[in-house]
Amino acid sequence: MQDVEKIVARALGEFAAAQDPAALENAKARFLGKSGELTALLKSLAVLAPDARRSAGAAINSAKARLEQALEDRRAALADARMEARLAEEALDVTLPGRGRGRGGIHPIARTWARVEQIFRSIGFDVADGPEIETDWHNFTALNNPENHPARSMQDTFYVDLKDAKGLPLLLRTHTSPMQVRYARTHRPPIKVIAPGRTYRVDSDATHSPMFHQVEGLWIDEGVSFADLKGVFADFMRRFFESDDIEVRFRPSYFPFTEPSAEIDMKFDSGPLKGNWLEISGSGQVHPAVVRNFGLDPERYMGFAFGAGLERLTMLRYGIDDLRLFFDGDLRFLRQFA
Repeated sequence: MQDVEKIVARALGEFAAAQDPAALENAKARFLGKSGELTALLKSLAVLAPDARRSAGAAINSAKARLEQALEDRRAALADARMEARLAEEALDVTLPGRGRGRGGIHPIARTWARVEQIFRSIGFDVADGPEIETDWHNFTALNNPENHPARSMQDTFYVDLKDAKGLPLLLRTHTSPMQVRYARTHRPPIKVIAPGRTYRVDSDATHSPMFHQVEGLWIDEGVSFADLKGVFADFMRRFFESDDIEVRFRPSYFPFTEPSAEIDMKFDSGPLKGNWLEISGSGQVHPAVVRNFGLDPERYMGFAFGAGLERLTMLRYGIDDLRLFFDGDLRFLRQFA
């Protein structure tokens, strides 16, 4: 059985020399495969006498077991070597400082939104939210803006390819006033509510955006007057801008849902606009027709409404001169408010 020992020695040498799994499997085939040297030797036992066959067969089987064990050991050694190489390649230097997760911040418009809500909640106003896809009736007609009314042409509107239950068109709301209607029709006076939210109009430049934010307010009760509007809004302006020196004026204007109506202006006492007045909000005494659409008796109930852009309030508070910066997602701009 010298041939067996020679075969085992050559096989062990080739197994040890194999540097990758493919080379090892090729060596296995040469010695243990169907046409391998040890397999051929095993097939040659048929020509031997029975006693010699038993002795030779035992030696060959012992050799085969040794080679299979050596093969498994070499496979394990190659696998360990591959793992060590991979770990070395992907090693982490745990002595370096970790890369921390960046800190986020509240968007400046969201800051203004929260500040407005906090101020009005402190004087007893509720906060209402509602659908951004509105019916024509809630957005226009209920607010004394009937079809073909000239005031409708002042708002270029996004209509959607849908109809309400009455077959009338639906649209992206052009203001948050529809929430005043919805809230008033589901609550009894006294009604004190603000409605902040997103609104949509076909408009885009440095001071306008197709999507922007408004806050509208409504106070309806017996005997609520224009004087209450002046007191509430002037107090809001001073608290929002944190200054008792804010000058506010009410300038006659026209809105179909209020009568009388006024633009609310603010005077600047410093900065590039020092000495100038700037429109902040539209306002007025709620029109009797609108009170009636609220489901209330205009002979008994009256009140005021106002509406202001959150972007404009934010720009004035933080000294921002281009509204488009709010929507560009530029981190250099947003990090200033983090």
